[in-house]
Amino acid sequence: MQLKSNPVDGIARAAAEVADADRGARDHLSRCLGRDDASGAARISLEAEVPEALFDGMRAFLSSRPEWDQYRVITSALAGFLFQNGCSDRCVAQHYLNGLFMKPGE
Repeated sequence: MQLKSNPVDGIARAAAEVADADRGARDHLSRCLGRDDASGAARISLEAEVPEALFDGMRAFLSSRPEWDQYRVITSALAGFLFQNGCSDRCVAQHYLNGLFMKPGE
């Protein structure tokens, strides 16, 4: 005797897995939103896939500029994109300008 699988059970199981993943992502975001940097600004964790050429370019940039790190590069790039595309938030503008005029070693 062969047991037949119920398609409804499979759908319910898949929906439960998606709900668990979503709940985990929200929990992670909640934990990250509680983090502050030295200036008191809240920080979140960001994970992104980028083309290999961009990653190689960032690695080359960082190897020749020890005062920069990957977090500063991504923050500067994101602030630049947002500012140049019309974001009027003062904090975004401040990050953009800091990236333009930051002195070596800061």
